[in-house]
Amino acid sequence: YSAEQMYALVADVGQYRLFVPWCSRSAVLSRRGPVLQAELEVGFPPLLESYISEVFLGSRQIRAVSQDCRLFRHLETLWRFGPGLPGRTDTCSLDFSVSFEFRSVLHSRLAGLFLDEVAKQMVSAFESRAQALFGPQAAVLHSPHRR
Repeated sequence: YSAEQMYALVADVGQYRLFVPWCSRSAVLSRRGPVLQAELEVGFPPLLESYISEVFLGSRQIRAVSQDCRLFRHLETLWRFGPGLPGRTDTCSLDFSVSFEFRSVLHSRLAGLFLDEVAKQMVSAFESRAQALFGPQAAVLHSPHRR
């Protein structure tokens, strides 16, 4: 998919509830220029956590920083979008990183057990959403990895 298509998909935070695993609610509360305030609810019933995320929409990147979150000490995501294969405007490079720290030691230990699987499911969810919105993908060249 093109960088523009993937950027639009990621920037549409209000729709996350429709396809992002463990996201049961997503709503854009306000927008001032390139900055959104969004409320997200994540987790498994009955353990659900709502938090506000400040989303910065840059020209080639999207950064989200959680606020007022009881589950995390900090949570920050960064998406970077770049050109894809030479001569192929229907492809892009996409780099996603997440930095977080749970408030609870127990949550931290549990997350360590499932982090790789969660990452795979998140990548799959965004790929499936892109296919639903934009049709079959042009090429699959991805290698999710942890840093």
